[in-house]
Order: sequence, then structure tokens, then C-alpha cells
Amino acid sequence: MAEDAQVVPAIFEANDRVYKADTCDPVKVAVERGQMRNVALVHGAYPGLQLPAKCLPELCCVGYWDITKDQSWGLGDHRNEGLELSYISRGKLAAGIAGQETELRSGSLAVIRPWQVHNWGKPNITACRQVYFILDVGVRRPDQEWNWPDWLVLSPEDVRRLTQLLRHNEQSTWKALALGDAFEKLRKTVDAWSSAPNESRLRLCINELLISFLEMLEAHNIPLDESLSSAQRTVEMFLAALPQHVAHPWDLDLMAEQCGLARSRFAHYCKLSVNLTPMEFLVRCRVNAAQKMLREQPERSVIDIAAACGFQSAQYFSTVFKARTGRSPRDFASTK
Repeated sequence: MAEDAQVVPAIFEANDRVYKADTCDPVKVAVERGQMRNVALVHGAYPGLQLPAKCLPELCCVGYWDITKDQSWGLGDHRNEGLELSYISRGKLAAGIAGQETELRSGSLAVIRPWQVHNWGKPNITACRQVYFILDVGVRRPDQEWNWPDWLVLSPEDVRRLTQLLRHNEQSTWKALALGDAFEKLRKTVDAWSSAPNESRLRLCINELLISFLEMLEAHNIPLDESLSSAQRTVEMFLAALPQHVAHPWDLDLMAEQCGLARSRFAHYCKLSVNLTPMEFLVRCRVNAAQKMLREQPERSVIDIAAACGFQSAQYFSTVFKARTGRSPRDFASTK
């Protein structure tokens, strides 16, 4: 995220591509090239018209894409700093949400929690109209308490229930034709903003959408799973993503901090999840990454691969690698 963006640092600061809040740079380029229409009201570094700082500050962005022909770009894996609701009103769009690939068609709603990795286009964007908003509820991990904006008109009980349905269920896609009119009102409100800004109407549209969304969820009698918002779930997600970030200088304190836990609790949940201590699991991830690099990039030096996988010295890397694989890195690389 750009330095001036209004966003809390994301889970892994070591990797801007995946775990920094997305700035939608491909969208900016496509708009400049005339390949799409993107109309949005935003805070921070999202593409669109900047909202005044005090105007619905928790609303990261709200708007729509209108794309009339298939594109040669897509939005790769990223996370938002808020809850995203995205509705396809026309066309279709391939997506990946929390590791699950899907195709959204007209009338489909995608629900993306703040901690969920997702992408748009597999690999490229297709012709569609997507209406969306991202609302920051102050969380970055499944176990954190949600804090909704004070400008919502939902009753405390409705807010509690909506939070419960979103935290204890992680279904990402819904058939949501019943929400089509509410999203269309939102789209028209955003469209009119440049000539007739109306914060009250924008608030009303988002409140109406959330009320309708809650009613839709309630109508499905969703089975809930409280473990989805547990500290152990947070640790499991951290560990699942760790192989992508082996170069980061992790230690026990840093890993525990990323999960919002004390060292002992983090180590406890790590053992429950993978039956290894955090440092043992980290070493395993680093050796696995080194094996992949040695196979696929034989031209790279052992010293370079050691550094790329987070080892502080080539000697320590060789010692650990041989202890786990029975071969030195050089021998491993030379074996077909």
C-alpha cells in the first residue's frame, strides 16, 4: 500500500503482493488505456475519487467496474483491510477466494472477509459489471472482535447477528438476485457523486444493503462453526501462508506477534496444528523452499538460495539441509 494510504499494516509486511492491502494497479492501467470504466469513491490508495477524510472513514471504497470486452489482465492474490461485498450484475467473472476457484455470474455475490486471500480473473478479467464496497471493521485476523461503523442504523442485536454469521461461517459465494436492486441503487448513487455528492444517500444505500444481506443469510439457516473465529484458526492460517514468506527474518516473538498471541500460546497452537514447534516448522518450510529452488533454478548459487530461503549463512543452511534430506545442497542440485 502506498505510504499515504489510510490502512493498518497487513499480516505479513514482508510481501507486498499478497498481504498488503491491494491498490488495484492493473485497474488504474486499464482505465488509463480505455479498457474499462471504473467509477469509485475511495479512501487511501484505491483507484477512484477521493472522499473527504471525515466522510464515512471506515468505507475503504465503493463503486463499480463496467467492462464490455474480455481483458488481458487480472488482479492477483491480495487481501483487503475490510469486509468486501461484490455483486455481479452483468456478465461473469472468474475468481479465487480463500483457495477455492469459482465463477461468478449475473446475480452472484462474493463475500470476502478481511483475512481472506482472493483474486479476480483466472487469469484474466472477462466482460462484466461488478458493484462492490469494502468496509473496514477493524480486524485482520479471524479471532479479533469486529467493530462496525457508528453510522450504521442496524440494531445492536442485528449487528451482533450479522457479525456472528460472518465470523462463524466462511461461505464466499451466494446467489443473491434479491440484492440486485439495492446494489443498483448504490451504483447510481456513486455515479451521481461527482455532480451531486450526497453522503446521506450513500449511508442509506449501504445500510439498506447490509439489512438485506442479513435477511438473506438468515433465510438460509446457515450452520455456524465457532472454531472459525478461534485463536487456533488464526495460527493455522498463519502457518498455511508461512511457506510463501520464508525469506522473512522470523523468530518466535515475531510469529507470535503476527497472530496476536503470547509466545507460549502461539507455540501451543502450533504444536496442535502441525505437531512441531514454531521454529521446527519454519525450518521445514525453508528447506522445502530450498529444495524447490535447487531443482528449478540450478544456475543459482547455494549462497544465494540460502539467503532467499531465510538462512543466515550458507554453512548453517548446508548443515540443516543435509540433516533433513541426507544430502548436501550441491549433491541435491546435481541429482536429476
